[in-house]
Amino acid sequence: MDPQAPPQYHNPVVDPNCVPRPFPARTDHLPTSMDNVNAEWLSRMMSYKYPGVVASNMETVELLNSHTTKWRVKVDWNEAGIAAGLPANLCMKANWSGSFDNVDIHALEARFYHFMVHEMKVPTAKCYYADWDDDGSAHGFIVLEDLVQRGGRFGHSTNANGVDMIMENLEGLAKLHGSLWGSDKISPANAPWLQTEMDTPVDSDQVRIMWQWIALNLEEPGFCAIAPKHYLADPRKVERAFDRLGEIQRSRTTPHCIVLGDCHQGNTYILPSGERLWLDWQLVRRGRPWRDLTYFVIGALSIEERRHHHKDMVRQYRDYLIATGAQGVPSFEEAWEETRLWVMYGIQAWVANLDAWGQNGIPMNERFFVAAEDYGTWKLLGE
Repeated sequence: MDPQAPPQYHNPVVDPNCVPRPFPARTDHLPTSMDNVNAEWLSRMMSYKYPGVVASNMETVELLNSHTTKWRVKVDWNEAGIAAGLPANLCMKANWSGSFDNVDIHALEARFYHFMVHEMKVPTAKCYYADWDDDGSAHGFIVLEDLVQRGGRFGHSTNANGVDMIMENLEGLAKLHGSLWGSDKISPANAPWLQTEMDTPVDSDQVRIMWQWIALNLEEPGFCAIAPKHYLADPRKVERAFDRLGEIQRSRTTPHCIVLGDCHQGNTYILPSGERLWLDWQLVRRGRPWRDLTYFVIGALSIEERRHHHKDMVRQYRDYLIATGAQGVPSFEEAWEETRLWVMYGIQAWVANLDAWGQNGIPMNERFFVAAEDYGTWKLLGE
């Protein structure tokens, strides 16, 4: 093993609460591959929520099978299915690719759609079915609308949308965070399934969990060309800095809200109106808004755009958040200091990204690396 590498992460992260499944009539396990997922299986699953529905046929429209399976299908429903409002075009999402089966991201997303999506004051994908296994295996399954039918476009890490659009999108992000700002509905007592930011292994151990992919990027000439020399000389410093970020965040006492957790352009859908629909709730957390805000803005702007407009965007976002009725919002100065710290979240996320998963890592890595140098993030986190 590379002596600079952190220890390999062997301990699977399973659900400690074993949240009861929403449809007790389902007594078998969710499948872990696509082998037996067909119209008959989908009929049985959907019938737990919509009695009498039958899918007579299911055909593939598109299959994206990376670290999560996203399977767009066209389904022929019987009269009961049509009466229940089930559309012909749907997207099934589950962990059928065989990747990331040692973390609970798939079950967590299903729980968000089952328990909490209706509380969000921003547009989200319509969910027709959400289910999970309650044996600690972390398997989850959701059936969403096929967003392609809305006539918009999926965001991508390399989209150049410009300052004006990103500034406008901050209002939607503030509404997302303001939806349950300081609410008892997201307290550990009332939402025990919802993990607290930087206080769950999938967050706090993320660098160690993802090290095998970080190691692959450290061998890529393109990545090494844009990474700071001090990082390449000591790759483990991202682990130490990220651990320190976690320590700092666990000490905070300001109000909690819902955070998307993985808030980059690639996890959004731009509606024809230009409004962003926020997607991919696999890292949803009880947390504070600076993680989402920092991750989204730095990733969505060019380096020069960010240098000229970032502080203005944090000010504008804070105004939008207060306008939602949020109480106890930190001052701009406090928000800016949080922003400087949270740059490290983007660094640790993108140094582990593989382009094969659908997003381009080098431009994103460069944006976060440069921001860390501009804002003194490494020094703030003890490096």
